[in-house]
Amino acid sequence: MKIRARIISTALALSIWSAGGMLSAATQAPSPVPPSSQQAPGHGESQPQYDSFGQQATSIQALTSVGSDLVYAGSFGLGLFRSEDRGVNWTKSGQGVTDPFILTLTTGKDGAIYAGTFRGGVFRSRDQGKSWQALNSGLKHLEIKALLAVSDGVYAGTSDGVYRLVADRWSVVTTGLDDILVHALALSSDGTLFAGTSGKGIVRFKAQSTGWVRQQHGLKDHEGMTENFIRVLTIDPEGGIYAGTFDGGVFCSVDGGTTWRPISRALPNDSIRGILFNSRGLFVATGHGIFKTTDKGRQWVPLNKGLTSMAIQVLIESGAGVLYAGTSDGAFRSDDDGRTWNPINQGLEGGAAPAPFHFR
Repeated sequence: MKIRARIISTALALSIWSAGGMLSAATQAPSPVPPSSQQAPGHGESQPQYDSFGQQATSIQALTSVGSDLVYAGSFGLGLFRSEDRGVNWTKSGQGVTDPFILTLTTGKDGAIYAGTFRGGVFRSRDQGKSWQALNSGLKHLEIKALLAVSDGVYAGTSDGVYRLVADRWSVVTTGLDDILVHALALSSDGTLFAGTSGKGIVRFKAQSTGWVRQQHGLKDHEGMTENFIRVLTIDPEGGIYAGTFDGGVFCSVDGGTTWRPISRALPNDSIRGILFNSRGLFVATGHGIFKTTDKGRQWVPLNKGLTSMAIQVLIESGAGVLYAGTSDGAFRSDDDGRTWNPINQGLEGGAAPAPFHFR
């Protein structure tokens, strides 16, 4: 049975972090993902990797694509990169982006690219990544964990709930998530917005309703533990909702989020970093590789041939059979639905990433 840290010591948390920054961390090493007052316990992001010369490898935290060839990558500490040839060659992007710690990327319906950062808010590019402009009017805090572009606009999951972009200004979607860190967003075909949070599980908001509603039937894994720290959400074409947790595996709901069941008992790793669905199956990125199921989780097949880093941070699909994976040790592409992977890191080098905090 796994041993999980379910309780974070308040005294320890206060000793290393407060809303105003670091209080006392003389012996605390920088974390590869900036700590948050609501960071989930258990599995965090993977530790940074180093090459034979001691240089920290480029940790790719976010990916998005436009068409079949244009791909954007967001790194943890080295900013944004852009490729016009499916990742064969990368060039620096991000002129105008003031924070090099990129946490999320998405492509709007009009082709605009949106980048969410750890401490700089949201940036948008309308010229294929040549220049970027800050887009933070209306935001209370600037830690952006999730961005979701849909037909009616863009939503942001922040450290202060969920916002929607209207006329270049952000407004709170609805009440009930003040000071709650939102890691994931998904929108169903009927317009219901789902948010995966740190500490409050999954909440949903239906148009014309009065606020966020927490799912009544908590997500319980095969050990009977309730999972309240949600990392990723996705919805398949039939309306099935899939949730990935920080250390409790994958859950599925077929009734609009009212009830959930675990589908990852056979999955070798429970730290879920990405979920995508296509006609060939359900793909899950974990802290120890990528896996696929075609039988609703009864069996998981590893898809890790060619990966030199199993610490997956993000997984996307760009065209039939073409997958991109961002890891703690660079990016990879698969042209055969994940059966084999090739590194695509030419140009992603950028020297050692700066520390996310300055210690005193």
